[in-house]
Amino acid sequence: MPPRSSLRRPPALSSVPMPPTSCPFCPPPAERVVVTSELAVAIRDGYPVSPGHTLVIPKRHVASLSDVTIDEAKALWALLAEVRASLDAELKPAGYNVGVNDGRAAGQTVMHLHVHLIPRFVGDRPDPRGGVRWVIPERADYWSRGG
Repeated sequence: MPPRSSLRRPPALSSVPMPPTSCPFCPPPAERVVVTSELAVAIRDGYPVSPGHTLVIPKRHVASLSDVTIDEAKALWALLAEVRASLDAELKPAGYNVGVNDGRAAGQTVMHLHVHLIPRFVGDRPDPRGGVRWVIPERADYWSRGG
C-alpha cells in the first residue's frame, strides 16, 4: 500500500464520502476522458466555465485532498501538468485557475476529490484580479480597500 501523509484532518471536519455506486466519477464517463495514468484520470468538465475546463481525479474514490496518498497526490499534479501542456498547445490560454472545492462548506457537490484546471483568456472577465478570492465576493477586492 502506498504511504499516506501523516497530516490528517480531524474526523469531524472530513467530507462525507459519496458511495461509489452513485458517484459520477466511478467510473469516469469514457467520452470525457482526456488522459489517464495508473492512479489518476483527467476528464473534461461536464459544465465547463471556459473552453478546455478539465477535472483531474484520483481513480480511488476519496472525498478530500487530505485523503489521498503521497503517490496519488504526485499522480494528480503530474497529470495536471500534462493536461496544462496540452491545453497550452491547443488553446493557448493566457493563464489558469487551479482549484479544489474540499468539503461542502467550500462548495464541493461531488464527494469524489477533483482538481479543476480552468483555462483563462484575456477578456473573459473585465477584471480578473483576485481570481479564486471571489468565492467570498465581499473579501475579494482587497486592493481597493487600502492597507
